[in-house]
Parts: sequence; C-alpha cells; structure tokens
Amino acid sequence: MATAEFKDRGSKFIAYAYPIAHTNDVKEKIQALKKEHPKAVHHCYAYRLGTDGLQYRANDDGEPSGSAGKPILGQIDSAGITNVLVVVVRYFGGTLLGVPGLINAYKTATHDALQQAATIEKWIEQHVEIQFDYPVMGEILHLLRQCNATIHEQSLQLFCTIQAGIPICDADVYIAKLSEIRGVEIKKK
Repeated sequence: MATAEFKDRGSKFIAYAYPIAHTNDVKEKIQALKKEHPKAVHHCYAYRLGTDGLQYRANDDGEPSGSAGKPILGQIDSAGITNVLVVVVRYFGGTLLGVPGLINAYKTATHDALQQAATIEKWIEQHVEIQFDYPVMGEILHLLRQCNATIHEQSLQLFCTIQAGIPICDADVYIAKLSEIRGVEIKKK
C-alpha cells in the first residue's frame, strides 16, 4: 500500500493505492477506510483488474459526475498498471473547488500515491491443471522450473494434481513437452 496527500483551499485529499487480485478486495479496502476516516465527506475510487484491462470501475461517491473516479482511473491507466485500487478520501475544507479543481485534486493525489507505490512486473500466464502419476513427478517439476512456472496449488499423492501458471510466451512449447510424458493429462484453464 502507498499513500499520498494533497491539499487545496482547505480541503484535504488522501490517496491510498492498494494491490488487488479480485473485485472482492475492493469492498474490503473501502470499508476499512470508511472506518478509519469516518468524518471524511467522500471516499472516491477507481480500480483496474486483469491483463486485458476489461475489469474496471470508477466511482465519484457523491462528487460531481466525472470529477473524481475518472481522473483516478486515468492516472492508473497513465501509469500502465493493473490489479490496483486507488481510493481518495476527501475532507471538505469549506471552499468549493469546482469541477476543474476537483479533477486536479483527485488526479494529483492519485499520481503521487502511485509514484510512492512499488510496482511488480509479472508474466502473463496460461493457467493449467496437470494430472499425473507420482513416478513422473520429477520430470514434471523439472519442466515447470525450467519455464519459470508458478505453482498455485499441488496435491502430491499416488495420483497427483498441480495447478500452475506457465508464462504465456513459453506455454505452447512446455505444454507440448509435458504432454509427451506418459500418463500426463493437461487441462487449460
């Protein structure tokens, strides 16, 4: 999490940037901030999820339409990041800022918070479920290590199952290699 603060004519804007993996995380973070800042007038936010960028939302939380959520989302997009939620908490200072003033305030607070945040670059992965018999486990794990796959879940019994993410740039090659091993079943997710 990263934070930044911006002040304009008595109003205080506190931006919080969070890494998120699911839309469920959004409600949880916003509820926590509402408890932490019960006297704040607005809790405006925006998020973008996934590699295709199709999961997103911008919320003005009572501010004039397009003056808060869209500028926050615009800064997320300008930074070229995903799987992020930014919530900007506003304490009203007594002076109306107007739509241009609000856009500037939300945009600046978000930009500053995202500058403070550490970004992590991750491979886009093809998720697979690999089912196999225990004797070939060594070969399977060797190939998964070789392609820098992420193992998300594993059940290693007599009959084994591994949920893994294979970097998409190598997915076809390594799925083919894994399929050549006797008794291996692979399901793309």
